[in-house]
Amino acid sequence: MMMSDDFMVTLDHLHSVPSYGLRPGYCHRGARALCERYGLDWSAIVRDGGIPASQLMATGDALALHLVDHARKEQ
Repeated sequence: MMMSDDFMVTLDHLHSVPSYGLRPGYCHRGARALCERYGLDWSAIVRDGGIPASQLMATGDALALHLVDHARKEQ
């Protein structure tokens, strides 16, 4: 359940986030690893097209927080 001020971070955000490499976006392999590390359901994220920002923020992971900041700016 999302809080009223929560929003969805989509796969489009994942693919377009400014990254630290040559190309924008995070790879699916890294995103799956992040999900596994923090107990998030990658299959559900793909099926639903995204994940509530609050779930990513709760991880405290720097890459997840960067993704949330990017998605917030795209809103």
